[in-house]
Amino acid sequence: MKRVSILLIAVALIAGVVGCGGGVKYDLTVSSTEGGLVTTPGEGTYTYDEVAVVDLVAEAEEGYRFVGWTGDVDTVGNVDAAITIITTNDNYSITANFEFECTPMVAAGYAHMVGLRSDGTVVAVGWKDGGQCDVGGWTDIIQVTAGWEHTVGVKSDGTALAVGWNDVGECDVSGWTDIVQVAGGLVYTVGLRSDGTVVAVGSNDFGQCEVGGWTDISQVAAGGFHTVGLESDGTVVAMGANWNGQCDVGVWTDIIQVATGSGHTVGLKADGTVVTVGDNYLGQCEVSSWTDIVQVAAGFLHTVGLKEDGTMVAVGWNDNGQCEVSDWTDIIRIAAGGAHTLGLKADGTVVTAGDNYWGQCEVGGWMDIIQVAASRLNTVGVKSDGTVVAVGDNFFGQCNVGGWTDINQVAAGAVHTVGLKTDDTVVAVGADSFGQLNVGGWTDITQVVAGDHNTVGLMSNGTVIALGYNYYGQCDVGGWTDITQVAVSLYHTVGLKSDGTVVAVGADSFGQLNVGGWTDITQVAAGDRHAVGLKSDGTVVAVGDNFFGQCNVGGWTDITQVAAGRLHTVGLKSDGTVVAVGYNDHGQCEVGGWMDIDQVAAGAGHTVGLRSDGTVVAVGAETELPTWNLIEATP
Repeated sequence: MKRVSILLIAVALIAGVVGCGGGVKYDLTVSSTEGGLVTTPGEGTYTYDEVAVVDLVAEAEEGYRFVGWTGDVDTVGNVDAAITIITTNDNYSITANFEFECTPMVAAGYAHMVGLRSDGTVVAVGWKDGGQCDVGGWTDIIQVTAGWEHTVGVKSDGTALAVGWNDVGECDVSGWTDIVQVAGGLVYTVGLRSDGTVVAVGSNDFGQCEVGGWTDISQVAAGGFHTVGLESDGTVVAMGANWNGQCDVGVWTDIIQVATGSGHTVGLKADGTVVTVGDNYLGQCEVSSWTDIVQVAAGFLHTVGLKEDGTMVAVGWNDNGQCEVSDWTDIIRIAAGGAHTLGLKADGTVVTAGDNYWGQCEVGGWMDIIQVAASRLNTVGVKSDGTVVAVGDNFFGQCNVGGWTDINQVAAGAVHTVGLKTDDTVVAVGADSFGQLNVGGWTDITQVVAGDHNTVGLMSNGTVIALGYNYYGQCDVGGWTDITQVAVSLYHTVGLKSDGTVVAVGADSFGQLNVGGWTDITQVAAGDRHAVGLKSDGTVVAVGDNFFGQCNVGGWTDITQVAAGRLHTVGLKSDGTVVAVGYNDHGQCEVGGWMDIDQVAAGAGHTVGLRSDGTVVAVGAETELPTWNLIEATP
């Protein structure tokens, strides 16, 4: 009998735990990752009866969010819910998982935009000469700010980091600790510590960095040459330049947020009204009628307010449309830059108004495109139905292509646009300072190209015609024959002959016409002072100006098309990826992630790619408007 009892006990132990009452019991081991804890039933190992239903409650710490249960989760009611149940059918071990999360926000500098994602990473677009957009590797960020040409971020551990121009030490924040907020001024940076004191680095020409004695500060703002601090009692202090009275904030009370422009200061009161002092030359201080405001932002010469219903108001300088925000809705955060305004919507997307420089990268909505062209300051696309779209500089009407039809190819010059129609005739719009638009009589044209101020057409019989600016002889193509493709730049014109050799005319100051020895060429491209040739074996040759490495194409292979910008060169590979070399001041060579590209084009400071699905991508060129979603996780 003893042997039988021992055997039954052993069998029970294999299945679980036998309690005093003889029922089977199981162990549930509960743990969590960094960023939270399990409050019910707690963390550790707990013993339950078989088929017991156990409540699970996971709570995230500040700055983190619950993302799911992992481990032995087959009997967990909902693995994605922080509050759920688990049924104990066996010995289980489960973990509550948390990840870093912050409140998304936007910031605006003089000509760049910064976005903080909910996962603590950062994105930035715009003017990037000083590296102020180099935030791709930032993580665990809880707040960002943008100065004139620099970007600063606060990490979750209270340290700070900065990128961009650092001529006067405005980015020297690496030693800062216990920081809870930063503000970027013209060429200086201010940091608020957790104890309410303030630090500052950078230019102190007007005393704007003399904040060492401030205490009980809850928020800081940095303007052109003045710094403002909001005290915990709702009063305000200010230091720095005061030539417009922008520091005359001593009488303010009941303030809950401050913002600073170039020469004015804005304060949001607890009752939702707004007060301002300082420069009002363009009406940027005319906010006395505002009500129900929940956040304010100040640009260079304009002021923006977010209303509690998610709509916007704005006053001040509006030459670039930066105050045209009256139709915005569902806005939760705002920022104002040099001449642009940003709004973060409740769904995590971002809207913008104002200065996009020339907007030559605003191609995100283009579809059904079959060919693209890029000039110095604009981008043109031919749609599959023969119509044309264009964005960018339109000062001379070079983007007025809305009425064109039956187009099968376009070319973009510096100040004019040319279209080849399906009947082999040509149309053109834009500046005609050198007669570059006089193409009305052209017929039998198979290809058109546009230089800065000249137009070239390849005829079906292999001859070439050209008109426009000819100071360097770049239009002297009358004797060319057997030409199959042409390329043109500011100073020279290149022609590909049917036998794979190349001819060129125009300026030769950097040897850009030294193409006489080229053979087996299948396509040519022309930059400002360099010429590029694609060989039949997929390799590339280049001659001319190489100051920025735009001719360093010797190692390229499997290339199917080349394009030349002013000072950079782009190559399309057979697998649909893209390579680029040369001047990269606007990020025009940052094409490493492109895929499924069918055609490339290069402007002065931007690069355009036509995808196989008919959509278009672009990089470079001053300030491009973002299509961010700051709530979605980093892709």
